[in-house]
Amino acid sequence: MKLLSVQSYVDGVRGGDRAILAQTITLIESEKPKHAELAQEVLEALLPDTGGAYRVGISGVPGAGKSTFIDAIGTTLTGSGHHVAVLAVDPTSSVSGGSILGDKTRMSVLSSDPKAFIRPSPTSGTLGGVTRKTRETILVCEAAGFDVVLVETVGVGQSEAIVADMVDFFLVLLIAGAGDELQGIKRGILEVADMLAINKADGDNLVRATQAQASYQSALRLMRPQSEPPVVICSALKRTGLKELWGLAEERRGELEASGAFQRKRQEQQVRWMWDMVEDGLRRALRSDRELRALLEQLEEAVGAGTAAPSAAATQVLRRFAERAPKVLKRV
Repeated sequence: MKLLSVQSYVDGVRGGDRAILAQTITLIESEKPKHAELAQEVLEALLPDTGGAYRVGISGVPGAGKSTFIDAIGTTLTGSGHHVAVLAVDPTSSVSGGSILGDKTRMSVLSSDPKAFIRPSPTSGTLGGVTRKTRETILVCEAAGFDVVLVETVGVGQSEAIVADMVDFFLVLLIAGAGDELQGIKRGILEVADMLAINKADGDNLVRATQAQASYQSALRLMRPQSEPPVVICSALKRTGLKELWGLAEERRGELEASGAFQRKRQEQQVRWMWDMVEDGLRRALRSDRELRALLEQLEEAVGAGTAAPSAAATQVLRRFAERAPKVLKRV
């Protein structure tokens, strides 16, 4: 990868140059120490231009039609004057870099929209990678002038919670007609959701979608009586209910900004981000040192076999790390 000067990256991003924007994100995603140092300089320079976008996370059950939904809501937003960036997070895939690589073909309208930018966010198979790369990519997209950033989580498990913690609004996409409406929906997702949207509410499925809407509303009334999120129905295919959905999302932002909660949430996220970066850096440092890596493998085997206590093994690792820290941390 040919490197540019810090100013070239900064000017290109601020000027909306798509090629430079893509190169800047590639720089951020690089694991090379030299690239990481340059990326941090670029981010520091761009920081005053960040923070203006509405950051929206999108998750969904299998078959909910996320790609079609993002294509539809994205083009609805660009049609009303917004500039939309779409990022994918997939901790399970370090090869494909996220489903958007394949889903671009199913986002045919949005991918050709000059007001939109679609980018997979590969995480190298680690949730720490989500923190380190996707959050910084959000900042770069904001500096490039995108006022809405959609972050799609295509992984499973903890990735939803991590994405929810880096956005302002978290939307969970569902479908009706799949039997028990609550079956297969993880309680943790429902606890962090700011809205549930039942997609594919069209044709013969409209009645089932309306019934599912009532079921979810009843469940959430019991589960979250103090902060019950709205449950809406929509059809990405027919482009119905999308403006109403976004209207509620913007209404929620207005309420949070008026109370000061929006800025407090952003500040709390920044602090957690810092600690995530510290922890991720320490894990990478531990694994980057040959001697420490050998010790870790030895202790993992001993702990697994029951011949060493986990607490004693952890203490041994930390003490050895402290001895080698001056050398090891130079690689972080």
